[in-house]
Amino acid sequence: MAGLIWVMQVVHYPLFALVGRAEFRAYEDAHTRRITWLVGPGMLLGLLSAGALVFVRPAAIPLAAPLAGLALLLVSLVSTALVQGPAHGRLGAGFDAAVHRRLVRSNWVRTAAWSAQALVAAFMLWRASGG
Repeated sequence: MAGLIWVMQVVHYPLFALVGRAEFRAYEDAHTRRITWLVGPGMLLGLLSAGALVFVRPAAIPLAAPLAGLALLLVSLVSTALVQGPAHGRLGAGFDAAVHRRLVRSNWVRTAAWSAQALVAAFMLWRASGG
């Protein structure tokens, strides 16, 4: 998810502004439909694995690590539900430069959360492997 969100943040979302107004509604609809097949399962798997690690984890992994991972995932989920999802909903009606800017700026929250979660996961893997 960290890699996907970085591609969205620095490549895909900024390119929304280059789609012609006449084509934008169809483009946004196709984007939303297609990206859901990547983001939905990724977020669900992240939620299930983060939740499971809180209760079942190797002894070498401190409880704070999976709790931090779960908290970061929740930040991303809440941001998606309260900010980015509604922005995509508004963009589905047609391109709006202000909404687009809000989407790109606010998506840094998810970009930071998923990046930090990847670091937490790397730390847990390192600890579980004897590091």
